Amino acid sequence: MHRRLIVPSALAASVLLAIPASAADFTPGAPGIGDSYYPASGNGGYDVSHYDLRLTYQPATDLLEGTATILATTRQNLSRFNLDLGLKVSEVRVNGRPAAFTTSGDHELEVTPAVPLEKNRAVSVVVRYAGKPSQVKIDGWTAWHRTPDGGVAAQEPDSAAWWFPSNDHPLDKATFDVSVSVPDGTQAISNGVLLSQSSRLGRTRFTWRSNKPQATYLATLAVGKFDITTDTTANGLPVLNAYSKDLGDHAGAARASIERTAEVAEWLESVFGPYPFNSLGGYVPNVTSGYALETQTRPFYSPRQFANGANVSVVVHELAHQWYGDSVSVRDWKDIWVNEGFARYSQWLWSEKEGEGTAQELADHLYAQRAADDAFWTVRPGDPGPENQFHVAVYDRGALALQALRNEIGDEDFFTILKGWPTRFAYGNARVADFVRYAEQVSGKPLAGLFDTWLYQPSKPSEATAAAVGLGAPALARSAGTGAAAPAEPRSWKKIAATNTIHEHRDGEGHRHGAAQEHAHGTGRAGR
Repeated sequence: MHRRLIVPSALAASVLLAIPASAADFTPGAPGIGDSYYPASGNGGYDVSHYDLRLTYQPATDLLEGTATILATTRQNLSRFNLDLGLKVSEVRVNGRPAAFTTSGDHELEVTPAVPLEKNRAVSVVVRYAGKPSQVKIDGWTAWHRTPDGGVAAQEPDSAAWWFPSNDHPLDKATFDVSVSVPDGTQAISNGVLLSQSSRLGRTRFTWRSNKPQATYLATLAVGKFDITTDTTANGLPVLNAYSKDLGDHAGAARASIERTAEVAEWLESVFGPYPFNSLGGYVPNVTSGYALETQTRPFYSPRQFANGANVSVVVHELAHQWYGDSVSVRDWKDIWVNEGFARYSQWLWSEKEGEGTAQELADHLYAQRAADDAFWTVRPGDPGPENQFHVAVYDRGALALQALRNEIGDEDFFTILKGWPTRFAYGNARVADFVRYAEQVSGKPLAGLFDTWLYQPSKPSEATAAAVGLGAPALARSAGTGAAAPAEPRSWKKIAATNTIHEHRDGEGHRHGAAQEHAHGTGRAGR
């Protein structure tokens, strides 16, 4: 007779495996994802992989009804978790079973599943909800634009909570299917590729798919009556542009700019590498706002961007974001420079390509134009604070830092970095510090001091410091008594400056929430 010997440690392990986690092992997910500027944005405890949104919208009343199916993976043992949503919820199911739910604050939907959720498990969440987005105020403002023939969701740093439940922070990106039913004769525009369009009983349903990871604020919805143009690029990428039928005098300039989208994207591929998404385009709804936004694959443009005629520079800016901001997104909103500094610099490169002023000439003009006591220099692009997140210094001083880098390391390494960065962090998130390290790896040079000077010091770099990286030389020559003239204003300067309101966000009551302009008075979204 043979006896099996079980040592004490093995016995203990087998007993542990047989005992399920106790209730004490399950805790609520955090009500915020941990952003330094907006502590309440996003949620902890899970990662979303996909949103399936099935919506019905009534343009006449602004009533939006939705069923959202969210696929996620738990990252801790969850007793409860939060979603961000401002509309009224009627039902929540988790893994097919009814879940208890309540709300707190302006946008927190607190969900308690019938059975606690173990770590690293796939979870499906279904939320049924309805409401009028234009009547929803979060932190006292709305991101939803009401138009004469419908409504539009497009805002930064957040807009999702006005039309679907989500983990509302760029750190949790996901793929999207968006299906919207609207009255016949009205269109629904969203991100990605139009999969299908079908009509029944006086309504038409449009189904869109964005098949690469997408931040929630980059998801967009526009319902209205549009003129739509379609095409394909030379390599087969579908292009869809949409223009409200009532743009008035701005219609021609808007079309003349946005119809060059494919041309601009083709040029940007030569600078940043292959286009990272499955479709291309832009849309101009009849809204009263003045900003543009890099909504993924299909940027949003306010008609006022074209009030003074065609401006391809704004198209360059928003399309550059498809690489810098959309494919590679911020890890924290304080890292906004990795979005805006590069998008502005792309406008400088376009100017260089078009023969309207080189990036060097634009940089020298900017440096000379801004006196040392200008408040512009007190804004630190590498960490501007929520109140200055979209200040013009993040854009212009941010681009100046890139010209300083270009001069310091030479064109070969500089343009290798511009192409390599979107590949290195494709479809993910990154910090300013990650870019500094990457630039040092590629160039083989220590660059922390350069970036500290141009991104973090709250003062104008001295003329000697600027001259050391090939900037501001005319100003230095004047101080030496050589009589050198100030740098001439490049021909593209005013055209680029006309896009300074790109991210001047206002709510329905006219309050500004961040502005890329001369002296920003915006309050940012410090409470969000």
